[in-house]
Amino acid sequence: MFIIANFLKAVASIADTILTIYMYVLIARAILSWVNPDPYNPIVNFLYRATEPLLQRVRRVLPNTGGLDLSPLMILLAIFFIQKFIIASLFELADRMKFGMGV
Repeated sequence: MFIIANFLKAVASIADTILTIYMYVLIARAILSWVNPDPYNPIVNFLYRATEPLLQRVRRVLPNTGGLDLSPLMILLAIFFIQKFIIASLFELADRMKFGMGV
C-alpha cells in the first residue's frame, strides 16, 4: 500500500509544482499587459504562447467587462482551488494510505 501512497504523493507534488510555475508565468503575462512589450522578444513570445490558449478559453466564457480582462484572475482562482482542495486531498489520502489511518 505504501507504493501507491508514494506514487500519489509524487503525482500531487509534481502537479503542485507545475501549477505554481504556471501561476508565476500567468502573473508575469498579466504584468506585461500593463506595458507595451516587444512582441519579438523570446521571453514575451514564450509567455504569450504559454498562457494565451487558456486565457482565450476563459475569455469566451466570461461576460464582456469593457477594457478590463478578468481571465487571469479567474485562472489564478482556479489554480488556488486546485492546489488547496484537490492536491491537498491527494496528499492527505497518500498519508492515510501510508500510515494506515483508514480511507
